[in-house]
Amino acid sequence: MMRAWLLPTLFLLCGSFLAAERAFDGSPGAAAALLLVFVLLAGVSSPLIYPRSAGAVEAQRRSALDGRPVVFWRPGCVYCLRLRIRLGRRAGQLHWVDIWRDPAGAAAVRAVNDGNETVPTVFVAGRPHVNPDPRWVREQLSRSA
Repeated sequence: MMRAWLLPTLFLLCGSFLAAERAFDGSPGAAAALLLVFVLLAGVSSPLIYPRSAGAVEAQRRSALDGRPVVFWRPGCVYCLRLRIRLGRRAGQLHWVDIWRDPAGAAAVRAVNDGNETVPTVFVAGRPHVNPDPRWVREQLSRSA
């Protein structure tokens, strides 16, 4: 659980330090702008921008019932962030599994990626797709609706 918050925490600490340094140098405007940038970086790298994660078993059960894809992801992954942002509001319709919180999810990803935890790995109808194009994921979601 702590591992998911490591990068956002580092962004906040570094940003605070750099902003304080700028403020002491007599540049409060630059300090505020710098702090804002680091707060935004912490926000987009945090698990808070993702829909609520389910366990792998539960997500796969739900997917079998409603046909929606399952996305295996981890905090701090740039490709996961790209997928999440490009899906927009539709991201909430997918089933998300944080592999750092769910050992079964991490095992499922390793099983299809030669032992690597390569994310995002999207399962559509039981078939894995590693780092798919967000447009393709939206199409799959439209087909399941």
